[in-house]
Amino acid sequence: KIYSDFNEFLPVLSEWQSNDDVIVFTNGCFDIIHHGHVDSLARSAAFGNRLVVGLNADESVRLLKGKGRPVLDAESRAKILAAFEVVDAVVMFEEETPARLIAQIIPDVLVKGREYSIEEIAGHETVLEHGGRVERLDLVSGISTSELINRIKNLE
Repeated sequence: KIYSDFNEFLPVLSEWQSNDDVIVFTNGCFDIIHHGHVDSLARSAAFGNRLVVGLNADESVRLLKGKGRPVLDAESRAKILAAFEVVDAVVMFEEETPARLIAQIIPDVLVKGREYSIEEIAGHETVLEHGGRVERLDLVSGISTSELINRIKNLE
């Protein structure tokens, strides 16, 4: 279920596409998994029958989140994500956004949180141009990885 890049994932994707599976894509850093992540993964999976999670590689997380992140390395984060029954594949990417990976996969459904407008969601143009759709989810309020890290730091 864990693929270091698109090329490693391509044979599996090709099989799914030949079976007319509805491929859903979401992405994130997933640095410290919490119930908000679990909720969004389950709701994302419900849009199709194959859920692909694009996972930011370590350097990508550092670019986005800053010093001290990620807390867990990419291999650890990928293993946790792959353990979820609703996740069919975890594909790592090095760039700041998954736009290139989305252009390679061309999912039927692209899912992100409602905190982003459709225009802000990386890869939205590719998905829409190929007849797919973009879904935005309400996030579970009161929980975020950054908030968890701050709460842990304040325990000292």
